[in-house]
Amino acid sequence: MELLFLTSFGEVMSYILYILIAILILLVMITVHEFGHYITGKIFGFGIDEFAIGFGPKIFSKTKKDGEVFSVRALPLGGFCSFRGEDEDISDPVAFNNKKPWQRIIVLVSGALMNYFLALLLIALMFGIYGHTAIMTYTVTDAGEYGEEYSFRDRDVILSADGKNVYLVTDLMNAIDGRKAGDEVSFGILRGGKEMQVAIKMRADTDFKNVEDMQTLCEALGVTYETDGDGALIDYGFRSTGVRLGFFHTLGRSFEYSFKLAGTIFTVLKQLITGALGIGSIGGTITTISVTADAIRVGGLWSFLNISAFIGVNLAVFNLLPVPALDGSRAIFTLIEWIRKKPINRRVEGIIHAVGFVLIIIFALFVDLQRCF
Repeated sequence: MELLFLTSFGEVMSYILYILIAILILLVMITVHEFGHYITGKIFGFGIDEFAIGFGPKIFSKTKKDGEVFSVRALPLGGFCSFRGEDEDISDPVAFNNKKPWQRIIVLVSGALMNYFLALLLIALMFGIYGHTAIMTYTVTDAGEYGEEYSFRDRDVILSADGKNVYLVTDLMNAIDGRKAGDEVSFGILRGGKEMQVAIKMRADTDFKNVEDMQTLCEALGVTYETDGDGALIDYGFRSTGVRLGFFHTLGRSFEYSFKLAGTIFTVLKQLITGALGIGSIGGTITTISVTADAIRVGGLWSFLNISAFIGVNLAVFNLLPVPALDGSRAIFTLIEWIRKKPINRRVEGIIHAVGFVLIIIFALFVDLQRCF
Protein backbone atom coordinates (compact mmCIF):
# COMPACT_ATOMS: atom_id res chain seq x y z
CA MET A 1 0.00 0.00 0.00
CA GLU A 2 2.82 2.41 0.88
CA LEU A 3 4.59 1.72 -2.45
CA LEU A 4 1.36 2.33 -4.37
CA PHE A 5 0.85 5.59 -2.48
CA LEU A 6 4.35 6.76 -3.26
CA THR A 7 3.92 5.89 -6.93
CA SER A 8 0.63 7.76 -7.12
CA PHE A 9 2.07 10.71 -5.20
CA GLY A 10 5.04 10.79 -7.58
CA GLU A 11 2.72 10.77 -10.59
CA VAL A 12 0.67 13.59 -9.11
CA MET A 13 3.78 15.69 -8.46
CA SER A 14 5.07 14.99 -11.96
CA TYR A 15 1.78 16.08 -13.48
CA ILE A 16 1.79 19.24 -11.35
CA LEU A 17 5.24 19.97 -12.79
CA TYR A 18 3.89 19.56 -16.36
CA ILE A 19 0.99 21.87 -15.48
CA LEU A 20 3.47 24.48 -14.23
CA ILE A 21 5.51 24.14 -17.43
CA ALA A 22 2.33 24.59 -19.47
CA ILE A 23 1.44 27.72 -17.49
CA LEU A 24 4.98 29.01 -18.00
CA ILE A 25 4.69 28.49 -21.78
CA LEU A 26 1.44 30.45 -21.85
CA LEU A 27 2.89 33.21 -19.66
CA VAL A 28 6.00 33.53 -21.85
CA MET A 29 3.90 33.73 -25.01
CA ILE A 30 1.66 36.42 -23.51
CA THR A 31 4.66 38.36 -22.18
CA VAL A 32 6.36 38.20 -25.59
CA HIS A 33 3.13 39.45 -27.15
CA GLU A 34 2.94 42.43 -24.79
CA PHE A 35 6.67 43.11 -25.24
CA GLY A 36 6.01 43.46 -28.97
CA HIS A 37 3.57 46.28 -28.18
CA TYR A 38 6.01 47.74 -25.65
CA ILE A 39 9.14 47.82 -27.81
CA THR A 40 7.42 49.35 -30.86
CA GLY A 41 5.66 51.81 -28.58
CA LYS A 42 9.05 52.89 -27.19
CA ILE A 43 10.48 53.21 -30.71
CA PHE A 44 7.67 55.59 -31.74
CA GLY A 45 7.74 57.52 -28.45
CA PHE A 46 4.40 56.39 -27.04
CA GLY A 47 3.72 57.14 -23.38
CA ILE A 48 3.57 53.86 -21.44
CA ASP A 49 2.00 53.79 -17.99
CA GLU A 50 2.69 50.17 -17.06
CA PHE A 51 4.11 46.93 -18.39
CA ALA A 52 2.75 44.05 -16.36
CA ILE A 53 3.48 40.32 -16.32
CA GLY A 54 0.39 38.52 -15.04
CA PHE A 55 -2.94 39.81 -13.74
CA GLY A 56 -4.34 40.54 -10.30
CA PRO A 57 -2.58 42.00 -7.23
CA LYS A 58 0.98 43.20 -7.63
CA ILE A 59 3.70 41.10 -6.01
CA PHE A 60 6.53 43.24 -7.40
CA SER A 61 6.55 46.75 -8.76
CA LYS A 62 9.20 49.22 -9.87
CA THR A 63 8.65 52.77 -11.12
CA LYS A 64 11.12 54.33 -13.56
CA LYS A 65 12.10 58.00 -13.52
CA ASP A 66 9.68 58.80 -16.34
CA GLY A 67 6.79 57.33 -14.33
CA GLU A 68 6.60 54.06 -16.27
CA VAL A 69 5.76 51.12 -14.02
CA PHE A 70 7.03 47.56 -14.39
CA SER A 71 5.10 45.02 -12.34
CA VAL A 72 4.76 41.31 -11.74
CA ARG A 73 1.30 40.21 -10.66
CA ALA A 74 -0.11 37.24 -8.80
CA LEU A 75 -2.05 35.46 -11.57
CA PRO A 76 0.36 34.13 -14.24
CA LEU A 77 -2.28 33.83 -16.96
CA GLY A 78 -2.02 37.15 -18.69
CA GLY A 79 -0.27 40.48 -18.84
CA PHE A 80 -0.66 43.90 -20.39
CA CYS A 81 1.09 46.96 -21.73
CA SER A 82 -0.91 50.00 -20.71
CA PHE A 83 -0.46 52.99 -23.03
CA ARG A 84 -1.25 56.49 -21.87
CA GLY A 85 -4.59 57.73 -23.24
CA GLU A 86 -5.39 54.45 -24.99
CA ASP A 87 -9.17 54.69 -24.59
CA GLU A 88 -9.60 58.43 -24.15
CA ASP A 89 -8.68 61.77 -25.64
CA ILE A 90 -6.11 63.69 -23.59
CA SER A 91 -3.81 66.57 -24.52
CA ASP A 92 -0.53 64.73 -23.81
CA PRO A 93 1.39 64.52 -27.14
CA VAL A 94 2.75 61.06 -26.26
CA ALA A 95 -0.74 59.68 -25.56
CA PHE A 96 -1.70 56.66 -27.67
CA ASN A 97 -4.56 58.36 -29.53
CA ASN A 98 -2.45 61.43 -30.33
CA LYS A 99 0.06 59.38 -32.31
CA LYS A 100 -0.22 58.92 -36.08
CA PRO A 101 -2.65 56.17 -37.15
CA TRP A 102 0.00 54.20 -39.04
CA GLN A 103 2.20 54.18 -35.91
CA ARG A 104 -0.70 52.95 -33.78
CA ILE A 105 -1.47 50.16 -36.26
CA ILE A 106 2.15 49.00 -36.18
CA VAL A 107 2.10 49.00 -32.38
CA LEU A 108 -1.18 47.07 -32.34
CA VAL A 109 -0.06 44.30 -34.73
CA SER A 110 3.47 44.03 -33.33
CA GLY A 111 2.33 41.80 -30.46
CA ALA A 112 1.03 39.18 -32.89
CA LEU A 113 4.19 39.49 -34.99
CA MET A 114 6.37 38.84 -31.94
CA ASN A 115 4.32 35.71 -31.17
CA TYR A 116 4.75 34.54 -34.75
CA PHE A 117 8.51 35.16 -34.86
CA LEU A 118 9.02 33.28 -31.60
CA ALA A 119 6.88 30.41 -32.91
CA LEU A 120 8.94 30.37 -36.11
CA LEU A 121 12.16 30.21 -34.08
CA LEU A 122 10.79 27.29 -32.04
CA ILE A 123 9.75 25.44 -35.21
CA ALA A 124 13.20 25.93 -36.76
CA LEU A 125 14.77 24.69 -33.52
CA MET A 126 12.45 21.66 -33.46
CA PHE A 127 13.20 20.84 -37.09
CA GLY A 128 16.91 21.35 -36.48
CA ILE A 129 16.96 18.95 -33.53
CA TYR A 130 14.45 16.31 -34.65
CA GLY A 131 14.09 16.94 -38.37
CA HIS A 132 11.01 18.38 -40.04
CA THR A 133 7.67 16.76 -39.32
CA ALA A 134 6.57 14.11 -41.81
CA ILE A 135 4.29 11.06 -41.95
CA MET A 136 5.64 7.51 -42.00
CA THR A 137 3.73 4.44 -43.16
CA TYR A 138 4.34 2.27 -40.11
CA THR A 139 2.57 -0.81 -41.49
CA VAL A 140 0.85 -1.40 -44.83
CA THR A 141 -1.52 -4.04 -46.13
CA ASP A 142 -0.72 -6.66 -48.75
CA ALA A 143 -0.26 -5.12 -52.21
CA GLY A 144 -2.67 -7.62 -53.79
CA GLU A 145 -4.02 -6.64 -57.18
CA TYR A 146 -2.35 -3.23 -57.05
CA GLY A 147 1.18 -4.65 -57.07
CA GLU A 148 4.28 -3.58 -55.16
CA GLU A 149 5.06 -0.95 -57.78
CA TYR A 150 1.93 1.05 -56.95
CA SER A 151 1.90 0.50 -53.18
CA PHE A 152 3.58 1.92 -50.12
CA ARG A 153 5.97 -0.19 -48.09
CA ASP A 154 6.48 -0.36 -44.34
CA ARG A 155 8.35 2.70 -43.04
CA ASP A 156 8.12 4.80 -46.18
CA VAL A 157 8.42 8.43 -45.10
CA ILE A 158 5.97 10.61 -47.03
CA LEU A 159 7.49 14.00 -47.84
CA SER A 160 4.98 15.25 -50.39
CA ALA A 161 1.66 14.26 -51.97
CA ASP A 162 0.46 15.47 -55.36
CA GLY A 163 3.29 18.01 -55.39
CA LYS A 164 2.52 19.48 -51.96
CA ASN A 165 4.70 19.05 -48.87
CA VAL A 166 3.28 16.79 -46.17
CA TYR A 167 3.59 17.58 -42.47
CA LEU A 168 0.32 16.34 -40.99
CA VAL A 169 -2.17 13.59 -41.74
CA THR A 170 -4.62 16.31 -42.81
CA ASP A 171 -2.17 17.23 -45.60
CA LEU A 172 -2.55 13.72 -46.99
CA MET A 173 -6.33 14.07 -46.85
CA ASN A 174 -6.24 17.40 -48.66
CA ALA A 175 -3.92 16.02 -51.37
CA ILE A 176 -6.03 12.98 -52.27
CA ASP A 177 -9.52 14.29 -51.49
CA GLY A 178 -11.99 13.50 -54.27
CA ARG A 179 -9.91 10.72 -55.85
CA LYS A 180 -11.46 7.52 -57.12
CA ALA A 181 -10.33 3.95 -56.58
CA GLY A 182 -7.65 3.13 -59.16
CA ASP A 183 -6.48 6.76 -59.59
CA GLU A 184 -2.71 7.26 -59.44
CA VAL A 185 -1.27 9.94 -57.15
CA SER A 186 2.38 10.97 -57.07
CA PHE A 187 4.15 10.89 -53.70
CA GLY A 188 7.62 12.05 -52.74
CA ILE A 189 9.03 9.60 -50.22
CA LEU A 190 12.14 8.47 -48.40
CA ARG A 191 12.57 4.71 -48.77
CA GLY A 192 15.60 3.11 -47.19
CA GLY A 193 17.17 6.55 -46.80
CA LYS A 194 16.80 7.39 -50.52
CA GLU A 195 14.50 10.14 -51.78
CA MET A 196 12.28 9.14 -54.70
CA GLN A 197 8.94 9.70 -56.43
CA VAL A 198 6.37 6.89 -56.52
CA ALA A 199 2.90 6.56 -58.03
CA ILE A 200 0.38 5.05 -55.63
CA LYS A 201 -2.96 3.68 -56.83
CA MET A 202 -5.92 4.63 -54.68
CA ARG A 203 -7.69 1.60 -53.23
CA ALA A 204 -10.88 3.42 -52.29
CA ASP A 205 -12.83 6.55 -53.17
CA THR A 206 -11.94 9.52 -50.99
CA ASP A 207 -14.43 12.07 -49.75
CA PHE A 208 -13.16 13.44 -46.45
CA LYS A 209 -15.79 15.12 -44.30
CA ASN A 210 -13.60 15.97 -41.30
CA VAL A 211 -10.14 15.42 -39.84
CA GLU A 212 -11.31 12.31 -38.00
CA ASP A 213 -11.96 10.36 -41.22
CA MET A 214 -8.82 8.27 -40.81
CA GLN A 215 -10.33 4.95 -41.83
CA THR A 216 -11.02 6.18 -45.37
CA LEU A 217 -7.47 7.51 -45.62
CA CYS A 218 -6.00 4.19 -44.51
CA GLU A 219 -8.16 2.23 -46.94
CA ALA A 220 -7.29 4.51 -49.87
CA LEU A 221 -3.54 4.32 -49.28
CA GLY A 222 -3.37 0.67 -48.30
CA VAL A 223 -2.33 1.30 -44.71
CA THR A 224 -3.38 -1.00 -41.88
CA TYR A 225 -5.90 0.06 -39.26
CA GLU A 226 -7.67 -1.49 -36.32
CA THR A 227 -11.19 -0.94 -34.98
CA ASP A 228 -12.92 -1.91 -31.76
CA GLY A 229 -16.09 -3.95 -31.42
CA ASP A 230 -18.22 -0.95 -32.32
CA GLY A 231 -16.26 -0.19 -35.47
CA ALA A 232 -14.46 2.82 -33.99
CA LEU A 233 -10.88 3.34 -35.18
CA ILE A 234 -8.39 2.64 -32.37
CA ASP A 235 -5.08 2.34 -34.24
CA TYR A 236 -3.66 2.92 -37.71
CA GLY A 237 -0.40 2.40 -39.56
CA PHE A 238 0.71 6.03 -39.80
CA ARG A 239 3.24 7.56 -37.47
CA SER A 240 4.68 11.06 -37.19
CA THR A 241 8.42 11.19 -37.72
CA GLY A 242 11.25 13.68 -38.26
CA VAL A 243 13.36 14.06 -41.40
CA ARG A 244 16.59 16.05 -41.74
CA LEU A 245 16.89 17.86 -45.08
CA GLY A 246 19.61 20.49 -44.56
CA PHE A 247 19.65 24.09 -43.36
CA PHE A 248 17.78 25.84 -46.18
CA HIS A 249 15.17 23.08 -46.43
CA THR A 250 14.71 23.36 -42.66
CA LEU A 251 14.30 27.14 -42.82
CA GLY A 252 11.89 27.03 -45.74
CA ARG A 253 9.78 24.26 -44.23
CA SER A 254 9.71 26.11 -40.90
CA PHE A 255 7.89 28.98 -42.60
CA GLU A 256 5.57 26.57 -44.38
CA TYR A 257 4.82 24.63 -41.21
CA SER A 258 4.00 27.86 -39.36
CA PHE A 259 1.51 28.74 -42.11
CA LYS A 260 0.14 25.21 -41.82
CA LEU A 261 -0.50 25.72 -38.11
CA ALA A 262 -2.22 29.03 -38.83
CA GLY A 263 -4.32 27.28 -41.47
CA THR A 264 -5.57 24.69 -38.98
CA ILE A 265 -6.82 27.53 -36.77
CA PHE A 266 -8.82 29.05 -39.64
CA THR A 267 -10.14 25.59 -40.52
CA VAL A 268 -11.42 25.12 -36.97
CA LEU A 269 -13.06 28.57 -37.02
CA LYS A 270 -14.74 27.74 -40.32
CA GLN A 271 -15.99 24.39 -38.99
CA LEU A 272 -17.35 26.08 -35.86
CA ILE A 273 -19.23 28.66 -37.92
CA THR A 274 -20.67 26.07 -40.32
CA GLY A 275 -21.52 23.63 -37.53
CA ALA A 276 -19.20 20.91 -38.82
CA LEU A 277 -17.39 21.09 -35.48
CA GLY A 278 -19.20 21.18 -32.16
CA ILE A 279 -18.46 23.68 -29.41
CA GLY A 280 -17.40 20.76 -27.24
CA SER A 281 -14.35 20.25 -29.45
CA ILE A 282 -12.65 23.45 -28.32
CA GLY A 283 -11.52 24.81 -24.97
CA GLY A 284 -10.35 27.92 -23.18
CA THR A 285 -7.31 28.71 -21.08
CA ILE A 286 -7.77 25.79 -18.65
CA THR A 287 -8.14 23.32 -21.51
CA THR A 288 -5.08 24.78 -23.24
CA ILE A 289 -3.00 24.29 -20.11
CA SER A 290 -4.29 20.74 -19.60
CA VAL A 291 -3.70 19.68 -23.23
CA THR A 292 -0.24 21.28 -23.20
CA ALA A 293 0.74 19.47 -20.00
CA ASP A 294 -0.44 16.12 -21.39
CA ALA A 295 1.46 16.66 -24.66
CA ILE A 296 4.71 17.51 -22.88
CA ARG A 297 4.31 14.55 -20.51
CA VAL A 298 3.96 12.13 -23.43
CA GLY A 299 6.20 13.74 -26.07
CA GLY A 300 8.99 15.42 -24.10
CA LEU A 301 11.06 18.18 -25.69
CA TRP A 302 9.63 17.65 -29.19
CA SER A 303 6.09 18.18 -27.90
CA PHE A 304 7.26 21.11 -25.79
CA LEU A 305 8.64 22.88 -28.87
CA ASN A 306 5.75 21.87 -31.13
CA ILE A 307 2.91 22.88 -28.85
CA SER A 308 4.72 26.08 -27.81
CA ALA A 309 4.96 27.01 -31.48
CA PHE A 310 1.29 26.18 -31.97
CA ILE A 311 0.28 28.37 -29.03
CA GLY A 312 2.42 31.19 -30.42
CA VAL A 313 0.83 30.99 -33.87
CA ASN A 314 -2.60 30.62 -32.25
CA LEU A 315 -2.13 33.80 -30.22
CA ALA A 316 -0.87 35.66 -33.29
CA VAL A 317 -3.85 34.66 -35.43
CA PHE A 318 -6.45 35.03 -32.68
CA ASN A 319 -5.33 38.52 -31.69
CA LEU A 320 -5.53 39.77 -35.27
CA LEU A 321 -9.16 38.69 -35.67
CA PRO A 322 -11.62 41.61 -36.01
CA VAL A 323 -13.22 40.80 -32.65
CA PRO A 324 -13.88 43.67 -30.21
CA ALA A 325 -11.16 44.02 -27.53
CA LEU A 326 -8.58 42.21 -29.68
CA ASP A 327 -5.73 43.95 -31.48
CA GLY A 328 -7.27 43.24 -34.88
CA SER A 329 -10.44 45.11 -33.96
CA ARG A 330 -8.49 48.05 -32.52
CA ALA A 331 -6.40 48.21 -35.70
CA ILE A 332 -9.58 48.33 -37.80
CA PHE A 333 -10.94 51.21 -35.70
CA THR A 334 -7.63 53.02 -36.22
CA LEU A 335 -7.72 52.33 -39.96
CA ILE A 336 -11.25 53.77 -40.15
CA GLU A 337 -10.02 56.87 -38.31
CA TRP A 338 -7.12 57.16 -40.77
CA ILE A 339 -9.49 57.02 -43.74
CA ARG A 340 -12.17 59.30 -42.23
CA LYS A 341 -9.59 61.77 -40.88
CA LYS A 342 -11.41 61.68 -37.56
CA PRO A 343 -11.97 58.95 -34.95
CA ILE A 344 -15.13 57.12 -34.04
CA ASN A 345 -16.37 58.39 -30.68
CA ARG A 346 -13.76 57.19 -28.16
CA ARG A 347 -16.38 56.45 -25.54
CA VAL A 348 -18.36 54.27 -27.95
CA GLU A 349 -15.22 52.45 -29.07
CA GLY A 350 -14.20 51.91 -25.45
CA ILE A 351 -17.61 50.42 -24.61
CA ILE A 352 -17.42 48.09 -27.64
CA HIS A 353 -13.99 46.80 -26.59
CA ALA A 354 -15.05 46.44 -22.94
CA VAL A 355 -18.12 44.39 -23.90
CA GLY A 356 -16.01 42.32 -26.27
CA PHE A 357 -13.49 41.58 -23.52
CA VAL A 358 -16.21 40.44 -21.12
CA LEU A 359 -17.78 38.20 -23.77
CA ILE A 360 -14.41 36.61 -24.59
CA ILE A 361 -13.83 35.82 -20.90
CA ILE A 362 -17.34 34.37 -20.55
CA PHE A 363 -16.92 32.28 -23.70
CA ALA A 364 -13.54 30.93 -22.54
CA LEU A 365 -14.99 29.96 -19.16
CA PHE A 366 -18.06 28.40 -20.80
CA VAL A 367 -16.11 26.14 -23.18
CA ASP A 368 -13.85 25.03 -20.31
CA LEU A 369 -16.77 24.27 -17.99
CA GLN A 370 -18.81 22.41 -20.60
CA ARG A 371 -15.81 20.12 -21.21
CA CYS A 372 -15.76 19.33 -17.49
CA PHE A 373 -19.45 18.47 -17.32
